[in-house]
Amino acid sequence: MNMRNPFAKSGQPGASFGVQNRRQFLQKAGAGFGSIALTALLDQLGMLKASAGFEMAQTNPQLPKPPHFAPRAKSVIWCFMNGGPSAIDLFDPKPELDKSDGMQMNKGPLVTFSRQVGPLMKSPFTFQRYGQCGQPVADVYSNLARHVDDIAFIKACHVDTNVHDQALFTSNTGMTRLGYPSTGSWITYGLGTENQNLPGFIVMNDSRGMPVGGPPLWSSGFLPNSYQGTVFHEGANPILDLQRPAKMSESAQRRQLDFIEKLDAHHQSRHPAEADLLGRISSFELAYRMQMAAPEAVDLSQENHATKRLYGFDNARSRPYGTQLLLARRLVERGTRFVQVYSGASPDDWDAHQSVETNHTRRCRETDVPIAGLLADLKQRGLLDTTLVIWGGEFGRLPITETNGGRDHNPYGFLLWMAGGGVKGGASVGETDELGYRAAVDPVSIHDVHATILALLGLDHKKLTYLYNGREFRLTDVSGEVIRGIIA
Repeated sequence: MNMRNPFAKSGQPGASFGVQNRRQFLQKAGAGFGSIALTALLDQLGMLKASAGFEMAQTNPQLPKPPHFAPRAKSVIWCFMNGGPSAIDLFDPKPELDKSDGMQMNKGPLVTFSRQVGPLMKSPFTFQRYGQCGQPVADVYSNLARHVDDIAFIKACHVDTNVHDQALFTSNTGMTRLGYPSTGSWITYGLGTENQNLPGFIVMNDSRGMPVGGPPLWSSGFLPNSYQGTVFHEGANPILDLQRPAKMSESAQRRQLDFIEKLDAHHQSRHPAEADLLGRISSFELAYRMQMAAPEAVDLSQENHATKRLYGFDNARSRPYGTQLLLARRLVERGTRFVQVYSGASPDDWDAHQSVETNHTRRCRETDVPIAGLLADLKQRGLLDTTLVIWGGEFGRLPITETNGGRDHNPYGFLLWMAGGGVKGGASVGETDELGYRAAVDPVSIHDVHATILALLGLDHKKLTYLYNGREFRLTDVSGEVIRGIIA
């Protein structure tokens, strides 16, 4: 419901009440009170619908829902490089930076995270141009470099904070603050998922730990909790506490769930619009169905040696991330809507405050072969056309040096890339300045990135809304434009 002041003068939505006698007050307030009463009545009857045309699911909120328009992608795999990878050291070399190595940067007041401001520093890596598009890529990403003609580079991203957790919240939820739904939650709210026996939104953390910020990064926020991300852990049993107790039979468990459902139904009849209850009911039933479907989905023994080698299983450094990406491919292949796979956990993340050369060499050895393998595998299986692959972190790195050849956080200009799912391969949008410091040509906000992801999935970011506390919220808040230059 759009809560406007019913007492405002015409053309002044926020006008003050003014001086009125009681009769004038009630005449003008009547329409407002009537709509509030109607809303309350519909809510009591369980007839109140969520905004944007999506009904409150009464049984399974994960059921597939129609998009706003024809989608280009059906699913998303987001390779999140936790800690902030450096564009100028991986995909966006700056000749002027090479020339200015060792000089002081003269770009006005410089806000840094560590307060250690050194001179400009050229990249320690060498670059070559690859593919028909001629995209430069650093030698530490030589396997991924072979796929640049399938990748669209967004080179002038920016974010409003240089603090890790706030930037991570922004990248995932569009807001620097806690309590807002993540991208995966918005997408599963808008589209549901195609496989009712697996979660629609799955998160895989680095084998060394969680990113800064933790569970709020995949929270459903004020959306029903059935849309929050499900964490898959490392190992043969990635879903904790999924299997029923050994002493309990399947029929006994089914009777237990049926009894719980009766109790929930009784409570729901008295509180029909309680979204959290609906989410709990849905989670019980999903867990029951997953007991049969999940073991097959996560069983990597079904994959042959050649496929595992493609993902880097033959190397101890790349095997952990390769395992996660192979699992991600199996999940989207079976209908999961959104999978986010984190690379890096502090102190072994992309946060290269000391020696960007050492840090990024290690991180690239862990991810280069697996990400290249994912793109190749999706393509050969005919899945790349319908799977949107995203690469990037919460921000980038500054062109100046920090401790021992490191780089500080750079929220002013950094790079993301997308592949598959309706993306124009070989495209490049935006540019940072000559030193790689600040977005200079066609800047792109995180809201623009989110709007583009939704558009590729067939969702209009302005229509995907949810009514909360009297306001229609959306992933892109009050801004965001689709990045048309990367859409095929």
